[in-house]
Amino acid sequence: MSAEQRPRIGLLGIMQELYDDMIPGITDHQAGYARDVSERLNSAAEVVFTRPARNREDIEAVTRELIADDVDGIAIVMLTYGPAMRSVRALIETPLPLALLNIQPERSVTAEWDMASLTYNQGIHGAQDQANALVRAAIPFSVITGDWRSERFSQEFADWARAAHTVTGLRSTRIALLGYPMNGMGDILYDPPALLRRVGPTIVSEDLGGLASRVRAVSDNEVDALVSEHRERFAVAPDLPRHRHGYAARLELAIRAMLEDHGYRGFSFHFDSIGGDGRFEQLPLLAASDLMADGYGYAAEGDTNTASLMCAAQVLIGSAHFSEMYAMDWDLDSVLISHMGEGNWRVARTDRPVRLIDRELGIGGLDNPPTPVFSAQPGPATTAGLVPIEGEYWRLLVARGEVLDTPELPKVEMHHFHFRPQLGMEPFMDQWLHVGGPHHFVLNLGQHTGRWRRLAELLELEYLEL
Repeated sequence: MSAEQRPRIGLLGIMQELYDDMIPGITDHQAGYARDVSERLNSAAEVVFTRPARNREDIEAVTRELIADDVDGIAIVMLTYGPAMRSVRALIETPLPLALLNIQPERSVTAEWDMASLTYNQGIHGAQDQANALVRAAIPFSVITGDWRSERFSQEFADWARAAHTVTGLRSTRIALLGYPMNGMGDILYDPPALLRRVGPTIVSEDLGGLASRVRAVSDNEVDALVSEHRERFAVAPDLPRHRHGYAARLELAIRAMLEDHGYRGFSFHFDSIGGDGRFEQLPLLAASDLMADGYGYAAEGDTNTASLMCAAQVLIGSAHFSEMYAMDWDLDSVLISHMGEGNWRVARTDRPVRLIDRELGIGGLDNPPTPVFSAQPGPATTAGLVPIEGEYWRLLVARGEVLDTPELPKVEMHHFHFRPQLGMEPFMDQWLHVGGPHHFVLNLGQHTGRWRRLAELLELEYLEL
């Protein structure tokens, strides 16, 4: 799954048979309304609507059909009032994310309305009954109230549909942990079963011996082809030795093959695990950068929490960047963002080349790893961090801000840029630390708090927006 794939959403349109005697043809009339809604929302997702559900049997049958049709989520629309207890059993047994679309056919109540008009547009009290039943049954759901013809409603629905798509993807996500996590680092610790139950991914510890064998199996022709791609994509430093570049390419191809063969959507490694193994020449910094750029989730130091969040961000938004807060700058009211050398170069500013350098790095005790160096494109940006509190209680921290237009730091040999939080640097840092914000996080260019909020709703994470 990726951000390029369109979500598929089932529309569950609920009414009841009572109104057929009162208003002949009402079922067909409201079915037409549901089809109009589906067509209007088609730019945000592929919306699947079959027929109105008028009783418990209908609701359960339509729900089963939508699940069998591999939709990512179900959007409930009250086509008229329908007693909510008819839907509870079907929705309790539904494994898919739910949204309650609180809408009606007409935007305004006018003097031309008659009793039929009131019946056509009375979905609001059906929505109240339905929401009450969902809350009391402890079924998570989102609510979107609005004029279904408006751009605002379409955007809200698009955010929710993308979140639903992300949730279904996370439930089948596998993340490879290469070696062991960094010893003594507290904010990456987690409960694997709780992560599986609450967020979705399965973490699999991969033997480094298998990866070492894959490195040896990569052909010289494959290496040459990838090196040529790098030379077209990056401004490769003239002093980068061919043998070092070649080994970085070989390691990247081996990791990519492992991810593809085992169906992994993300990975993480700790530099001491790679360095202490004895079978590797470099840390795979270039591999991590290229794989992030291709849509994989990644986090360093064995941080599978942030790797999971990266997998979510790659589907929820796309072009997700892993990094950490390195230093504070009071003059710029910003935080300097950087990391050891892994970075998604798709967020790089467009007016400067991404440089690939021969970089001395003592960490890991291995040979110089070729490293991409860039700054992010200036403009709005959104950060997110995943905090394991206890058991299945997880917290999602989200903040909006701005990537600043600053000169490159000539002596910093890894990606770096300034992020100015909307709150201001000092209150942002106070709040981030006060609620246990981790030192690793995800960044996406643009303003995406709506999508993160919807994802937190569906996963039942505590959502804090700073």
